[in-house]
Parts: sequence; C-alpha cells; structure tokens
Amino acid sequence: MAPRLNRESKNKQTGPGPYCNHWSNPRLQDPAPINPERVRILIMRIYVCVKHVPDTAANIKIVSDTGYDKEVKYVPIFYDEYGVEEAVSLVEKKGQGEIIAVCVGNESSVNSLKSVMAMGVHRSILVKTEEQLLDSARTSKALAKAIAQDRADKPDEADKPDEPADLIFMGKQSVDSEGMQTPYRLGAELGLPVVTGVVDFSMEGALARVQREIGGGARETSTIKMPCIIGATKGLNEPRFPKLPAILKAKKKEIKVIDISTLEIADDSQYRLKNLEPVEERSNATILEGSTQEIVDSLVKILREEEKVI
Repeated sequence: MAPRLNRESKNKQTGPGPYCNHWSNPRLQDPAPINPERVRILIMRIYVCVKHVPDTAANIKIVSDTGYDKEVKYVPIFYDEYGVEEAVSLVEKKGQGEIIAVCVGNESSVNSLKSVMAMGVHRSILVKTEEQLLDSARTSKALAKAIAQDRADKPDEADKPDEPADLIFMGKQSVDSEGMQTPYRLGAELGLPVVTGVVDFSMEGALARVQREIGGGARETSTIKMPCIIGATKGLNEPRFPKLPAILKAKKKEIKVIDISTLEIADDSQYRLKNLEPVEERSNATILEGSTQEIVDSLVKILREEEKVI
C-alpha cells in the first residue's frame, strides 16, 4: 500500500461565481463546468400579474356613476388564471422555483390574491390604490416598480442585476377595460420582450418557445430569449380548482401591501373613469311568419330600416 501523505490542502475555489461551488484538486481532474443558465432556470423566480375584477358570470349592479354594488363578486381575470397555472406547472416540473403574484387594486384585491395562492403561488404583493379603473400606463409602472423592489428586497444567488425577473406571466387582456395595453407597457417599463395570446409554452434552456393563434386556425411559433413577458389566453392549459387544504394553506401565505403613493409614480393618467352605465336590455324577439319569401322580405326590411346594418 502506498504511504499516505499528510499535507495541507491547497485547494482553491475556481467555480463560476454565485451559481455553484466546485473545488480543484491536484490529484483529480476538474469536473465539467456547470452551465449557469441551467442552474438559473432551476431556481428561477416567476412573477404573475393578477387583476381583481367583477365576476362576469354574476349579476353586476351599478350603484353610482363610478362604482359597483359592494355585493358584486370580484375574482381574478380568467386569462390571468391561465398564466398562474402555467407558472405553477412549470415550477412543479422543474422541482424548484418561486412564484409571486402582483396585483394593483384596492384592499379587497387580497381575495383574488388568496385565490391564486391556493392554486400554488407562493406569496403575493398588493399595490394598494382606491382609484377605479386605473389606466394601463400607471398600472404598468406600478407593477414594474413593485417587481423591481421585490427583486431588490429578496435577491437570490442566481439573480443578475440587469434582469428584473426570470419570467412574467399575465392574462392577454382584462375583462373590464379590455385595453390590451398593460402587457406591452410593462414590457417597455422593464425592457423585456412581450408575446400575448399564447396558447402553447415551453422552455429550451434560457429560451422560451411559444405559439399564438393568428386567426383562421393558424398558429405562429416564436422563440424568445428569457426573461420575457407571456400574455396567456384560453387554450394554454386548464387551470386547476384548488382543494380545501390548498385554500386553507393560502390563508397563511404572505401578502405584502405597498401603498401606490410610496412608489412615486407620476399622476399622468391619460384617461379617468367618467361614469358607468348598464347596457339597455333589448326588446323581446320578433317572430316572423308567412311564406319563406315573406319572411325574407320582412327580415331584410328590419335589418335595413330598424337595425340599419344593410
């Protein structure tokens, strides 16, 4: 047996910085270098933007020019839920990662945040404001500052200073104002590429491969460098229905509340809510009788003289 040498180790760290630690040994070959992009994805931080809106499946009552009845049920936008499901599924598949929901809204918005946390979101941030229908310009600025602040407050070992997030999901549009501007404005604020109307998403290393419907049954496929913003829509997945244990667990998860005034966002709204009014109910249907030709003549007359569409 060869004599055992008793000498001080002169190993030194040669690994790629914050991503991992590996040590050189004069008697062993250095291991293959670890791909930092792969490690970064494993511990990625995903943000999901959520909006608290009236439930379109319920009766919505307007009690003033600018407000809804307090009894109106509010829920997360269903488009946002597709983004939440995709984020949760991605973290489950990777086995690592943190999902943070961010919402700009009033105090009752915590209910929507609890809903998405029951789906699997780890913690939430509420940018509190009492403004009704905050325009997309201020909303995107508030979201961007909240994300940047969270990134600074809770850095992880894989963060890069020039990256505001690893990945951001949100719905392609809201169901109240339907402006479809917030994803693009948020991308401009953070300097990130944006794709909306996404119906298929996958990751290939540090790249995202997405598909979006462009009409006529056709799909457009794009490859985007991460980080990026994904606007989710129907067809991307099937959002899960949280079970009771998940709902109870969500009540104990962290919701950080930030007053919008502390973010120092200029009040340069390009529009403000003037009034809300219900859509007038249309009259009962008219039943046309007679021969086929008489019915056609009557229908054409209605479309031309009453509806004025031809």
